[in-house]
Amino acid sequence: MQSSFITHRSCPACNSGNIYSVLQAKDWLVSDIFFEIWECGSCTLRFTQNIPDVNAIGSYYQSKNYISHTDSSKGFIDRLYRSIRKRTLEGKGRLISSATGMKSGTLLDMGAGTGAFVHHMQMQGWKTTGMEPDSGARQRAYELYGVELLSAGNFNNREPDSFDAITLWHVLEHVHELHAYLGQLKRALRPNGRIFIAVPNYTSYDAAVYKDYWAAYDVPRHLYHFSPVAMKQLLEKHGLKLNKIRPMWYDSFYISLLSEKYKTGHSNMIKSFFTGFVSNMKTVMNRERCSSLIYIVGK
Repeated sequence: MQSSFITHRSCPACNSGNIYSVLQAKDWLVSDIFFEIWECGSCTLRFTQNIPDVNAIGSYYQSKNYISHTDSSKGFIDRLYRSIRKRTLEGKGRLISSATGMKSGTLLDMGAGTGAFVHHMQMQGWKTTGMEPDSGARQRAYELYGVELLSAGNFNNREPDSFDAITLWHVLEHVHELHAYLGQLKRALRPNGRIFIAVPNYTSYDAAVYKDYWAAYDVPRHLYHFSPVAMKQLLEKHGLKLNKIRPMWYDSFYISLLSEKYKTGHSNMIKSFFTGFVSNMKTVMNRERCSSLIYIVGK
């Protein structure tokens, strides 16, 4: 399936040559291929090795089980995802208003998927632009919400200082040109604006439990696997200021459900919900242990 590979000789975040293999993870959604995950001994970023390049990666998103692009509701896990989405959308909206100090403004949602968040924020009075590279997801957004999302190529044409808020809900881990992308985000943000970056956290309890079966590795679609230390160093490298870190409480349950299915071949709600619960309890003592984290960033 792969036609072009990218092999990292140094860390894609800090450029250190102190990198080494830590585990292999399987692509459970599309190819059943195993990919190596390496770690940087300097900044602690983990990254998928020998990944498909930007022209070849698209085929790895073509799965009916990739819910962010299909909005499927066929299976139990898909229905669960949809049932809690309304609550999470409302929570994200409140977080944006609180962090920016604004009840409305200009917002850019990167990797908008099928447009649920863009639609929600438009209904809240925000002038919201959504960008999504997948044409099928853009079409689905129009069918579901009447939302017209822009292709990713439009990002390069934005005026500087355009947005009060820029959101990346599980997007940064998918981006090939990591440093150029962050530079563009910084350029597009207004001086007092905020960037909201949500990514999985491989230092979480559920990641330690499931190891190479941890669903949030999601190779090869997830190119990078962040720790709080790696994210802080990356932001600092780009002259961005980390203001706060917020946990994403529901992710531990959802990821544990998927991980349990990958590990055992079937869903085990009791066991996976217990793992998610324990993961969240450990987060109460240390927020940086949550399964997924939101980094709230300014200039």
